[in-house]
Amino acid sequence: MNRLSTAALMAAAMSGSLVGLANGRRGTLVQQAPANTSHFVNPYEGDGRAAKAGAKLYQRECAPCHGKSGEGFRNAPPLNRADMKNAPPGALFWILRNGSLRYGMPSFSHLPEAQRWQIITYVRSLSRIPGTVTNDNNK
Repeated sequence: MNRLSTAALMAAAMSGSLVGLANGRRGTLVQQAPANTSHFVNPYEGDGRAAKAGAKLYQRECAPCHGKSGEGFRNAPPLNRADMKNAPPGALFWILRNGSLRYGMPSFSHLPEAQRWQIITYVRSLSRIPGTVTNDNNK
């Protein structure tokens, strides 16, 4: 292998491209979450105080990429869609914990679990906010 091929291969591996191909994972990050995450239950589901706390955390941690109301910004997808509200809580938790280099999603494992669940509680409430997108046409 010449130096250019080696450099290209290393760059692809570092960007996560080969990992996605090797795992055969395609689709959204929610679709890529492992099946064993489906048993996770959000301890704050339906808790208005947790959603309010999650909104503050969301503004600090998520809004710079996903927009103030989850409308999506730059290359980050919108989060105010029905499929996000209906996503398994464990899949969303897995995404926040692990992130994705391939999609440019950072890991939020530095946040305590409770704060990650609060963000999820808020994100799942976004599709119920008047004026937000609630269908899959805005992917």
